[in-house]
Amino acid sequence: MSDEMMDEEGGVVKKFMYVNRKAPYGTIYALESLEVVLIAAAFEQDVSLAFIDDGVYQIKKGQDTSGIDMKNFSPTYRALEMYDVEKLYVEKESMEERGLTEEDFLVPVEVLGRQDMADMMEEQDIILSF
Repeated sequence: MSDEMMDEEGGVVKKFMYVNRKAPYGTIYALESLEVVLIAAAFEQDVSLAFIDDGVYQIKKGQDTSGIDMKNFSPTYRALEMYDVEKLYVEKESMEERGLTEEDFLVPVEVLGRQDMADMMEEQDIILSF
């Protein structure tokens, strides 16, 4: 018996991990990643997000974009739960190097050490890095 997950129509569900490494503003990567995640979730794929390096800032509470003339899209991360995207991982070392704790994030996350994050990535069918 295969360990592949099936969707309601009998199609194979792939495990997608979106790796977010960039700060939320200054590039288009963070917003593009969020949009792609929502699209994949709408197609009932097994979606997870990893926040590594400056990517941990994407889900930090209290973002103020008024000084850079950009829309603050961070509240959109709260919509992930409505799309059944609940697998959010933060690399412990990246979080600690930036002086952050789990309480600093907008959404519930699972904090993984660097090796555990690497192991989690090994289990994915598809990894997209932003």
